[in-house]
Amino acid sequence: MIDLTINKEGLRRTIKRARENKIVIPTLAQMRDPALIPDKIKRALKDVGMWDISPLNLFRISWHNEPVTRGGGFADVNYLEIPAALSGVAARIIVLLGKWFPTGCHKVGASFGCLAPRLVTGQFDPTYNKAVWPSTGNYCRGGAYNSKLLSCDSIAILPAEMSRERFDWLKSIAGEVIATPGCESNVKEIFDKTWELRNTREDVVIFNQFDEMGNHLWHYTVTGKAIEDCFLKIRRENDRLAGMAFTSGSAGTMAGGDYIKEKYPHARLAVGEALQCPTLLNNGFGGHRIEGIGDKHVPWVHNVRNTDMVIGIDDNDCRNLLRLFNTDTGKRYLQKELGLPDALLNRLSLLGVSGIANVLCCVKMARYYELTENDTLFTVGTDSAEMYGSRLEELNCEQGAYSEVRAAADYYGHMRGARTDYLEELTYETRKRIHNLKYYTWVEQQGKDVEELNAQWYEHESYWGGIHGQGKDIDALIEAFNEETGVQKAL
Repeated sequence: MIDLTINKEGLRRTIKRARENKIVIPTLAQMRDPALIPDKIKRALKDVGMWDISPLNLFRISWHNEPVTRGGGFADVNYLEIPAALSGVAARIIVLLGKWFPTGCHKVGASFGCLAPRLVTGQFDPTYNKAVWPSTGNYCRGGAYNSKLLSCDSIAILPAEMSRERFDWLKSIAGEVIATPGCESNVKEIFDKTWELRNTREDVVIFNQFDEMGNHLWHYTVTGKAIEDCFLKIRRENDRLAGMAFTSGSAGTMAGGDYIKEKYPHARLAVGEALQCPTLLNNGFGGHRIEGIGDKHVPWVHNVRNTDMVIGIDDNDCRNLLRLFNTDTGKRYLQKELGLPDALLNRLSLLGVSGIANVLCCVKMARYYELTENDTLFTVGTDSAEMYGSRLEELNCEQGAYSEVRAAADYYGHMRGARTDYLEELTYETRKRIHNLKYYTWVEQQGKDVEELNAQWYEHESYWGGIHGQGKDIDALIEAFNEETGVQKAL
């Protein structure tokens, strides 16, 4: 359960800081349904850019933002449909788009879900504490951004081999940026740094996305409902929601699948990982280049018992498709070969590397289950190609100038060539095997209670259901906080 114990003195100082900086905190209910946002806040947003450092942008932590960079309101869920001509499978593949969140990534929501409960309970005191955001990329960007909006100091931690764009942006937002050794797979090095900070500094509060249940709850409450909203909007007469597939960074997004499986019990939920680091598939290890996925462990927030399939994705597929989708040569080839319209081709840049991996998970899942045109699969585009310009430069250096022949090889080799290898449909025993891997990271290394580990499995419904039920409690605390600051009344 998320600790909602009130620290009265810390809460008093936090309320004072929010009042001074004119901060209104949105509820989870408003994030999932922007119709609940007060009209005066919607009017004020007309003068605010999507990435601006304005507390009002807290209300844009939603899948429902109008897809414009400045002054937008709220609309239907932003999504991209991957047509069968491109995917090579009959099933509909729907990608919810993180591009239209502040920072261009939905991780800003996960980090809000971790920080907000600590603020409205007074457990995090912005006049003293510093928020530490350990991450393999986008989560620490979201955490640093939310910290800035909420007048909190922040420390961002991410692997040194992440893209240059991430570091450049963080330097202007976070109070401190720490680069740990390695790549996306080097999560333990991130954890080690957080322990170093925890043991040497009294002012830090660690918001570890891999074990913070606020991450899980935000996706259950907000992302799950967004998937449902989108499906109800686009469904045809005989369509069914067949399932969801998400690569596992922190596994927070998997909680959106938990929500959907409660509403659509027949839906299947798949988790993807890099083939170069097959932890869930084969207890494996290694380094990979699908940025945003953290491997060599099973996140504490992953409800493994509710997961139906594990899918391995080759990072080479993702990197080469990134170039296919984001070069003029690649788009011309897809138009000529597949007849894809310009409107779709120009939107393929809405998929970053992990978003492409998510699409490939859906392709493999559709092939395995022999899904038809009446089946719909959902996933997310965590971020867009905006953060990967330097990766395209690297590919040009490695492989030379892009040609139509190379585009053909990339499309047929990395998209249409996706098959059902490196995939496992989970049984009770294989789910339990994966769940038990949590012990070595979380109990032995990170000090978690083995009784809680067992509760996640043996008391499955009450454990996860109890967390899911805390959304209303947190919203009540947020509403009380806003009432006490008086900022919303004064707008």
